[in-house]
Formats: sequence, C-alpha cells, structure tokens
Amino acid sequence: MLEKMSDTIPEEMKLPTGSKLVLSSSPHVSASETLRKIMVKVIAALLPVAAAGVWLFGFRALLVIAVTVLSCVGAEALWCKLAKKSVSGALGDFSAVVTGVILALNLPATVPFYVPVIGAFLAIWLGKQVFGGLGSNPFNPAVVARVGLLIALPAAMTIWSPPRGMDKNYPQAEVFFGASMMEKVKAGDLDGVTCATPLGLMTDTRKIVHTGDSKELEAKAARNFDKVNSPELLKKYFWGVRPGCIGETCVPALLLGLAVLLFFRLVNWRVPLCFAGSTFLFAGVIHFFFPGVTPPALFHLLTGGLLIGAIFMATDMVTSPVTNWGCVLFGTGCGIITAVIRIWGNYPEGVSFAILLMNALVPFIDRLCTRSVFGSRAQGEEKK
Repeated sequence: MLEKMSDTIPEEMKLPTGSKLVLSSSPHVSASETLRKIMVKVIAALLPVAAAGVWLFGFRALLVIAVTVLSCVGAEALWCKLAKKSVSGALGDFSAVVTGVILALNLPATVPFYVPVIGAFLAIWLGKQVFGGLGSNPFNPAVVARVGLLIALPAAMTIWSPPRGMDKNYPQAEVFFGASMMEKVKAGDLDGVTCATPLGLMTDTRKIVHTGDSKELEAKAARNFDKVNSPELLKKYFWGVRPGCIGETCVPALLLGLAVLLFFRLVNWRVPLCFAGSTFLFAGVIHFFFPGVTPPALFHLLTGGLLIGAIFMATDMVTSPVTNWGCVLFGTGCGIITAVIRIWGNYPEGVSFAILLMNALVPFIDRLCTRSVFGSRAQGEEKK
C-alpha cells in the first residue's frame, strides 16, 4: 500500500534517502559568507584609505603599515602557539591583518618602528585573545592598542610630519610649522620637519570662558580659530593635505571605504552617521553660543580621526550593538563624548576614548534596545 502511494508522489516532493539524506544539528540556515570573506571585503574597503595615506605621507607610511600588519600576524601566531591552538586556523581568517591595517592607519608616519610592534601585542593579546579570541572581545582591539600607546608613549604618538603639498605656500604655514621649523621650510629642507595638527593648535586657545572679561577673550579666541578655519584650509583638510595619522586625513578615500562597506552590507549605516552627526551638531551648538570656546562644526568634521573612527572602528561587528536603535544610541554617545573631550578635555582628540567607553556599554545598550518576544514574561515575574 505504501509502495503504491509513493509511486503517485512526484519525484521532486519525495524525501531524500540513503547518502542523499544529510543529518545535522541546528541551526539549519546557512550562508555562503565566511569570516575570511568578510575580512577580505573589509581589507578592500581599507585599501583606498591606505593608498591615500601612502601618497600623502610617502614611503615611510607604507613601512609603518607593513610593520604593523606583520607584527599583528606574528602576535596572533605566537599566542596560538603558546595556547596550543591552531595557528593556521587563527591566521586564515585574516582578522589579524584587518586589525594591523586599522591600527597602522591610526599611527603617525613618523612613529618609531618599535611602537607598532608594541601596539600589535596590545591589540592582539590584550584587546582580543585574553577575552577568548575573535568574537569574544568586548573592545575593539585596534582602539585598545591606540589608547594604550597614546597614554604610554605620548611623545612618539604626537610627532607629525607634513603631508605632500604642505610647504611654505600652505595657508597659515607659519602657524602650523612654528618659527623655528618655518626657516627650514622656506629653505626647502623638509627632511625632519615636524608640524602641528589643526586639533593640536586648538589646545592652545581658551576653552572655558567664565571671567569678567569673557567677551574680549571670546573674541580673541574666535580670531585664533579663524587662522586654521578659513575656506581655503577647509578644502585642504578635505583632500587630506593636513598633518595627522596615516589614514585619518583624506576624506574622499574614507568615504569611498564607507561606500564599499555599505555595498557589502558589512556595517550599519546608523553608527557612522550618528557618530559624525552628533559630533557635528554638539560642536556646532557650543560654537554658536560660545564662539571662543571651540571652532565651527565643519572644522571638527574634517579634522582629527572622527571619520576613520566612525567608519572603520566604531562599526566593528563584534563590539557594536546588534539592533538599529542600539546603533543610533551607540553612535550618538560616541559623538558626544568625542566632542566633549575635544572641547574641554586635556587631549586634543577624543575619538578612541569615546569608542572604548561606548564599547563597554554595548551589552547594556543591547539589553535596553532589544524587543521582548511576544507572549514572553520577564524573568522572575510571578504568574498571575
């Protein structure tokens, strides 16, 4: 009887038998995307930023990137060797390469080579492996390394070289180079010349005005801001012709990297938008009411590491929220903290500190923004 019924069932509706029947445990939904493929796509998004950094800061920038990547790969291999884990499995996903590239792009081109080596061990060992490896780390490994290096080695991390196109004809060149360096610049002796970043120059101005002559001081500070905030300088900042870390200066390259990430659906667009947008709005409001406290909002958007942090560091899939509203809250928190540190903090830049602080709040944000399942009851709630 059963054989007769099976004969009437179309072939495409019959259950597989024998070797065609595959038994496996849940989950049964799979995707062709692998961790290695994801990391390769992230590297592809980072390539325009790295290429722009090498073009602007020269061959020294390429060496810093190479040393940092190799150090991260070596640190990952050494940890796996000591922990008796599969070295090929850990290195095969290319996550150490991604960490190395992001960390290198957050370093000055003039940094001594021992600095990226130390940073690699901070990122891989302290930022990732000590928590159980990739997927278990609560903090972005590259951010952990950068903050650690900035605190432990501030002198090495704040020596800035002028990029390609920044010479004696650069707008307000004497402000950026200073009197002593300006003589070498005028003579064409650019080897070994250092300069200040736009954000670094802002630390010399008055940040909090609360005395009786506040109006006069505000006006004086506002005039100082105009020296590094002219339309001509803002165009230079946009194209990356300003001092800074290797990968933080060129805005078109960073936006191209963001487009690649969005095309492959690797990031939630709400994080970079809310990060950069909240910094822009917060700084704009403060400047509107107190022009002598901070430069205009566009200055904050085009200087420092705001865009590279918002695009490549805050969007890390492991250390960012999983819900849309969580991403909004996370990005907004990062932006406000960044603006507060820039305006009133002792550090000229606050991007890395903001991301690190908000990474610690991600579990709370996920719990706050995750919807309850329909019909579920809160834990401990008594039945009525």
